[in-house]
This record gives sequence, C-alpha cells and structure tokens, in this order.
Amino acid sequence: MKTAQTKICLIIGDPVGHSLSPLMHNSAYKAVGLEEKFVYLASSVPVSKMKSVIDAVRTLGIVGLTCTVPHKIAVIPFLDEIDPVAKKIGAVNSVVNTNGVLKGFNTDWVGAIIPLKKRIQLANKKVLVIGAGGAARAVVYGLVKEKASVTIVNRTVEKAKQLAREFTCAHRDTIDADFILTQDVVINTTSVGMHPHADESPISPDGIRKGQILMDIVYAPYETEFLRQGKKRGATIIHGTEMLLFQGTAQFELYTGVPAPVEVMEKTLLQGIL
Repeated sequence: MKTAQTKICLIIGDPVGHSLSPLMHNSAYKAVGLEEKFVYLASSVPVSKMKSVIDAVRTLGIVGLTCTVPHKIAVIPFLDEIDPVAKKIGAVNSVVNTNGVLKGFNTDWVGAIIPLKKRIQLANKKVLVIGAGGAARAVVYGLVKEKASVTIVNRTVEKAKQLAREFTCAHRDTIDADFILTQDVVINTTSVGMHPHADESPISPDGIRKGQILMDIVYAPYETEFLRQGKKRGATIIHGTEMLLFQGTAQFELYTGVPAPVEVMEKTLLQGIL
C-alpha cells in the first residue's frame, strides 16, 4: 500500500510509453519489501521542458529521476553535481535527489560491461562500436576502462572522430565485411533494428563469424535482425535486455541504497518483452 511517505522515482523520455523500467523497478521494490516506501512512474516529456521537470523534481521531492532518450545530455546543465564518470561520459541517465541537491550519474556503462565480462576478458580485444550518441559514449567509456582496443564507426563521420579523440581510440569512416570479421566484439548502439526498421541490421551478415560476440542495445524487438544473423552464423549474442537490466540494477541501488534483486528484475523484464 502506498502512503504519504512513499517516495517517487520517475523516468522521463520522449517517447517513454514503451519503457519497461517502471515494471522492472516496481517488481524489485515488492521483492525486497520496499513497495510501501517507493513507487516508480513514467512521464513523456519534450526535451524543451527539461527545466520545468527539474523544478518539479525539487518541488515535489522526487528522489530518483531516470533520463532516457533524448534527455541524457539535456539534463546536465540543470543539475547541482555530476559524478566524475558521468562527466567523462558526457551523459546522465540517473539523478539522485538528496535533500534538494541533484546529482547526476551514469549507469549505462555498467549495463553494457557486465554482460560482456560474463562472456569475454575485454583487455586487448578488438571491439567495434557502431554509433556515436549518448549510449555509445557510455559503452566506449566502459570498454576503454577495461583496456579493450576500440574502433568507432558512425553515419556522421565527424561525431565518430570526436568520440574517438575524447576517449583516445580509433575510428573509421566506413566499414566493410573484411574489417568486421577481424573484430572480436561488435556492439550496435544505434536505433537500427527498432520499429519501424525492425528488418534492418547495422552490418552485413558477411561480416559475422563464429566466435564473435554481437551485442545490441536495442531491446524491442527482443531479438533484432542483427542478433538473428549472428545466431545463424554461430556468434555469441547479447540481447539488449541485458544492458537494460544491469543499468537498472545499478540505478535501483543508487535510488534505494538496497542491493538489487537481479533475478526478479530479469524475470520481470523478460516477461514484459516476450
């Protein structure tokens, strides 16, 4: 039962109606006995209204604010503090309100790295990152931290160059199948594979081989064309739900101070998407 003491956590995005975060977090609160203390809600907000959102967070005492696309960069100027990791990444997906002081964090990089480290030792492995947006920044940060050999490619070449400069890694203007075949890991951080482009893949199937690891940050559909092609060719695939899960478990702990019930959150996510 919710009471006057129940604390609000909120995810904002544009759009946000598809988000599984409320389902995942609210099931976790119930699992650890926090359902009376916390509730997790969602609100679709245009990026132009960010100042109004932050004013509301302060006024209403919202304890945790989750930012998804397109708010991860737009929120930064309105915060009181930025965690050094989030500052380096240049994007915030989690805001903690401590007595009116708003501090931004980034848990996306954790969400990407935990699933990868379950499958491979990243040091010195060749990793191709497709994309150069906010998600790519978090992924590249984590990969560089793990001492992987990273190459970035992006439709807008200048963005790939800029990201590569910031994190002291490589970029390529274009990629072909022969180059992709040399990579140990290929990560899609773009929206290719989401509706209405669900039948598209960011790379040619000819660049996929047995022994590679393919990771997609897209989680709806559960198995993208990119991952389907990988499975066909004997690659190890990592669904986007894993990144969503582990950024969410880290976020849960930031907001509540309680260890996250990982298995419950994973089960809820999979039930919500399959």
